[in-house]
Amino acid sequence: MRAPVLQDRLPHVPWMDPRTWRLPGMLPCGAEDWIRADEAFAGQMAERDWLIATRQPLVHALLPEGRAAAEELLETVLEILSRRPGYGVDPARVTRPDGVEVRVDRAYPLVTLGRLVQEDLCLMQRQGAESVLTGAILCFPASWTLAQKIGKPMTGIHRPVHHYDEEIARRVQRLFDMVRLGQPLERYNALVYDDPTLFQPRLEFDRRPYAVERLYLRSERQCILRLPVTEAVVFSIHTHIVPLARFTEAERAAMAEAGL
Repeated sequence: MRAPVLQDRLPHVPWMDPRTWRLPGMLPCGAEDWIRADEAFAGQMAERDWLIATRQPLVHALLPEGRAAAEELLETVLEILSRRPGYGVDPARVTRPDGVEVRVDRAYPLVTLGRLVQEDLCLMQRQGAESVLTGAILCFPASWTLAQKIGKPMTGIHRPVHHYDEEIARRVQRLFDMVRLGQPLERYNALVYDDPTLFQPRLEFDRRPYAVERLYLRSERQCILRLPVTEAVVFSIHTHIVPLARFTEAERAAMAEAGL
């Protein structure tokens, strides 16, 4: 069994803040702050390297119509990382803060990105009335499977989610449409698990196993931003897994009140 990769704390406790616990729960985000490296960087990146090397068909997908956006996203991230302490960036390779050197393979832009940052990255592009998932590097799925979602619009992606009705779908699409250049937004979710495994895919309509022991809180920091050239919306996911024992009594009491 692979050792769990855990964070010490959440960067934000969403159920303690009414701004982030009511849907859609979006907050402003700094122009480049949608990429973060935390105390679990080395462990999560090692897990990402392993998944990409051994499970790539399960964690990567890119449709032809998403290629230009994927290429733009790679160049955008390389520019941001060139200004980050701990990264060494040149056109052919990147040295990460954990000392690992990654070759920049522009033939596989999302695969390269998956080895550079902790965030999973999804490309959403407007096709008709809805945004469609045209590409993703998804190493840490929380109970969904990329192969079932690629090429689907937002309503298709969220089809098994019983709270995701037509009204919420319209609100989310309006949110995607309104994302402005240089003004990312962020939100947080939270789920209780008894398994700290980062790679947890699940097929549509399969029930997520009940967390009998309630050992870990899994929270995703989800950001959305718009690319300037292709105008694709990037949906980034930074996964945090924190043992429940590390939360305060007040936080655990509020968690119960929030239905977690």
